[in-house]
Amino acid sequence: MSDDDQHARDVDAALQAADVMMRVAARSVSEVEDIVTSPQLRVLVLIATHGPQTLGNVATELGVHASNATRTCEKLVRAGLIHRTEDPTDRRFVRVALTSTGAQLVERVIGHRRSALAEVLAEMDPDERSVAVASFRAFARAAGDLPDADGRFTLILPGTAGV
Repeated sequence: MSDDDQHARDVDAALQAADVMMRVAARSVSEVEDIVTSPQLRVLVLIATHGPQTLGNVATELGVHASNATRTCEKLVRAGLIHRTEDPTDRRFVRVALTSTGAQLVERVIGHRRSALAEVLAEMDPDERSVAVASFRAFARAAGDLPDADGRFTLILPGTAGV
């Protein structure tokens, strides 16, 4: 087998694993779609992973116009999932932060993702699981351990990684 053929097979294997992980993420979103939209969930996870945010920062991280971020956050405020406060360093800015209800919703989504992946790992032979876990860690290191800034595919929250 040529190096190009092996490379293609390696990429296909990574895509197959990524497909499973993306389906896990999609299922966790569907569990709360009666409560929040996908863009609203992205805002909640962004705040959960990066702390309170300005509306401008939310817009930047999500790649949307500031008015879209403002409308999305207003709906989350009305739903009791986030609250607004003045920025302590500059009163011209408003910060949005999770309420306890918002934090619980994010924890529920992330918990579902973790449980679903744990079920898959539990189905593996222990030796294969060890190899897979080492490979996942090597893969994350090679990618620079950079999570998606907007939290769309977040699987762990800060302080919960058992690495």
